[in-house]
Amino acid sequence: MKSLDTYIALNKFGLGPRKDETSDIANDPRGWILKQIKPEVSLPSELRRFRTASDIQRDIHVARRNGPDALRKVTRTGYREEFGAGIISRAQLAIATDAPFHERIVDFWSNHFTVSNSKRIIGPAIPAYEREVIRPHVFGRFADMLKAVCRHPVMLAYLDNVVSIGENSPLGQRRMKRTGATKTLNENLGREILELHTLGVAGGYSQDDVLELARAITGWTVSGVGPARDGDRVHGGFQFRHVFHEPGAKTVLGKTYHIAGPDQGLHILDDLARHPSTARFIATKLARHFVADNPPEAAIETLTNVFRDSDGDLAEVSKAIVNLDACWQNPGSKVRSHYEFVIAVNRATGNLNAGRPAVFLPLQELGQVPFTAPSPAGWGDTAADWVAPEALMRRIEWTRRFAGTQSMGQSPAQMVDALVGPVASEATRIWANRAPSADSALALVLTSPEFQRR
Repeated sequence: MKSLDTYIALNKFGLGPRKDETSDIANDPRGWILKQIKPEVSLPSELRRFRTASDIQRDIHVARRNGPDALRKVTRTGYREEFGAGIISRAQLAIATDAPFHERIVDFWSNHFTVSNSKRIIGPAIPAYEREVIRPHVFGRFADMLKAVCRHPVMLAYLDNVVSIGENSPLGQRRMKRTGATKTLNENLGREILELHTLGVAGGYSQDDVLELARAITGWTVSGVGPARDGDRVHGGFQFRHVFHEPGAKTVLGKTYHIAGPDQGLHILDDLARHPSTARFIATKLARHFVADNPPEAAIETLTNVFRDSDGDLAEVSKAIVNLDACWQNPGSKVRSHYEFVIAVNRATGNLNAGRPAVFLPLQELGQVPFTAPSPAGWGDTAADWVAPEALMRRIEWTRRFAGTQSMGQSPAQMVDALVGPVASEATRIWANRAPSADSALALVLTSPEFQRR
């Protein structure tokens, strides 16, 4: 590795140096990243063999209506053929890709709009959710991604909007009269849109705004959820059900939306995407991911202004990230997450066809299987989330086992130079050269503080 800028490009913006990485990066590290920002990006060939989320969910809902045995069988097959296989294919793409910045951005936005298999019935369709509403929009407009995410069947089921019924809707009135219930509204998706997806917890919204947004998106549900009805054709995709929808105008953040029906929520989402608090919240998360756990105010302000002035154009925001001087001044300012670490190790060793033993099993062992985040807030993005002593020991133990299966064909000094050269400490160089075997030297470099960081 020829320069510090090359190290930063490959690690802070990329996913770690690949064993056969070309020398073109060293000639123009920033340009190498900027070339990866392409608003129109087709689905990678590695991911095209999988089914759509609606097809997966259709089969699950049909099976659910046929009884618990049918549901267990279809769900089990879905977890094997769609969830597990989808995670491995996603990781293989990240390991082999020539556009690692693109894959890092996909992972960032997928985590921002987290869905998790903590709700088991949606698990098989979660990789498809990422393919359908995250990947197409990472260099498009934030508003378009937000609307696609919030109407996707996986998100609607994950945050319980499929069971949210307006109190004054036809169904809500019947249910309250029949059961005596005083509440039929579920506010989960409305709350998370405001708190996690747009304005942020300090973004200036109130509980009334949460309730009004939740009412505006009542009726946004999924075909096949609920009891079967005569003539009901299950397709597993988005469905608007008028009998669920709270009628009348809604007021969110002081603005009243008079149009009712399926588009009422979309108008609100468009305005939330343009809100100044959203610009700052997104800018802060991006600066934290690419600059430092506690990013400088100047970096946040720059990204906030670009987000606002470009109307949430994520290609422009991404270019602004690459051109932040702060990103290029502090190499190793971020700790790799467990997922980033496993991907980086496989890239470093040229293990381009990594399968279950080299991807899924270590992620299970380390505790960060994709799409299993413990809450809608997603995985953390600071050193404190990843460097607890027990977690580091698990990384070291797995890396030692993994290194024993690899053949780098390089001397310890060459390994150090190739993987962490510009930031390698004297201690790392000494201990790598003193290692009793090639696999020990490799394990030492991969578990060094320099490789643990990006």
